[in-house]
Parts: sequence; C-alpha cells; structure tokens
Amino acid sequence: MRIARFSIDGNVAFGAVEGEAPDGLVLDIIKGIPYADFELSGTKVPLSKVRLLPPVLPNKVVAFGRNYAQHAAELGNEVPDVPFAFLKPTTSVIGSGDDIAYPSFSNELHHEAELAVVIGRMCREVPRERVKDVIFGYTCANDVTARDVQKREKQWARAKGFDTSCPLGPWVETDLDPSDLAIQATVNGEQRQLGRTSEMIHSIEDLIVNISEAMTLLPGDVILTGTPAGVGPLNVGDEVAVTIEGIGTLTNKVIKRG
Repeated sequence: MRIARFSIDGNVAFGAVEGEAPDGLVLDIIKGIPYADFELSGTKVPLSKVRLLPPVLPNKVVAFGRNYAQHAAELGNEVPDVPFAFLKPTTSVIGSGDDIAYPSFSNELHHEAELAVVIGRMCREVPRERVKDVIFGYTCANDVTARDVQKREKQWARAKGFDTSCPLGPWVETDLDPSDLAIQATVNGEQRQLGRTSEMIHSIEDLIVNISEAMTLLPGDVILTGTPAGVGPLNVGDEVAVTIEGIGTLTNKVIKRG
C-alpha cells in the first residue's frame, strides 16, 4: 500500500494512493494514523487536487554514510568496517514538490539519492530477526549535502542538517522487498546516479540493529541507507529527481535562499 500525507482546504490527512496512471491517482482518506490499525474512509480525492507533504514527520532522521563502496571511493574515503551514522534534524525535512533552498554558507551543493526506511513502532535493541517487524515502509530521499562545508568541518551538522536538506516522498510504500531495487537521480532530466540497493555494504538489518543499540526509534522515524556513486552538483534553478523502483519519484527544485 502507498500511503501519502497531504493537505487539502487547510486540513492535513493521510491517504492510501490508488491507481497507476499519474493523472488518475486518487487518495482514499485514512481514518486515524497509519502506524496503528486504521480504516479507509471511502472518501476519495484526486491527487491533483491536494498538496503532497513529507510522508512522515520524523522525530529524528538517522542517516548512514559511505554505505556504497563506489560512492566512498569517488570521494576518496575508505569503506567503514561498521555502519557510520549521523543525524539530520526534523527542520531539514521537506516533501516532494517543495523547494531546496541553497544554503548561503556553501558554494558546492550535491544531491545524494537514497532509499529511506520508515519505522512503524517504538523499538530499541532490535534483534536482527525482528527488524522487519519494526519497519512501516519505504520512501525516496535526497540527502542534500553542502560538500565544501562537509570537507572543511569535522562535524556534519551544518553540511547535512541545514533547512530543506532532507527531501522525502512522494509517499511510503508498505509492501516492498528492498533488497535489490534500482535507485537513480536525475538533474534537469539528465541521469546522474544509477545503482541498486543490493550494492549496500551494510544491509538494512545491519543499520537498524546498529542504531537501535544506541537509541530508541519511534513511529515515523526515518533511516537513510546511503547513496550510490554519481553524486554531483546542484545549482539554483535545477530540478532534481530521485526515483526508486517500486516506490515512485521525489522531485524538488533548487532555489536561492531568501
């Protein structure tokens, strides 16, 4: 099931996305919140009549770096022996169609297409065999990075945590095998990144076991699983799109920070 979060007439709701043709998609409004047992209301609205929001509002976004060998190599980094985590704040999260504001303190902004895992229940110290039980679903992410700032500052809080640096969307797919999905990024229609989730060094199970040893994960929290090779520059006016097989396409435009 594809579950979207949206606004219509000033109200925010979740809905199940139905249909296949892009111009024929409709939302069946969900009663309640999707992390618990819910019902479909039967009230349907065309997707074209609503504004898509970030599909979740996470308490935290935990991102893992250097989880694809070729990406680590292209930036001259070694592959970590264990998962390498950092945090992105909730204020970095935007949805599909929202603008990425080019940070005033950077001159080198990069896209990073990633598969995002959405947590569905409160959990900690998750055993490997129970990881699937705590996953709500999957969505597309763009770990937008101020690369020049990342290179000169030992901590990545500013380089990867600035406002609008974590686009998520367009919705969450709850019924998906994430083990071998095509993932790509385009800029103005030109392909920049193309890889497969099977190329991850540390699996989704590895990542969730690793981070849940340290902190409690809450419903709606997001785990970013790393980016394949091909990261590159974004400029004001560019349109960047992240597409993941079985999920959909996350699209954002880069604007000058006002």
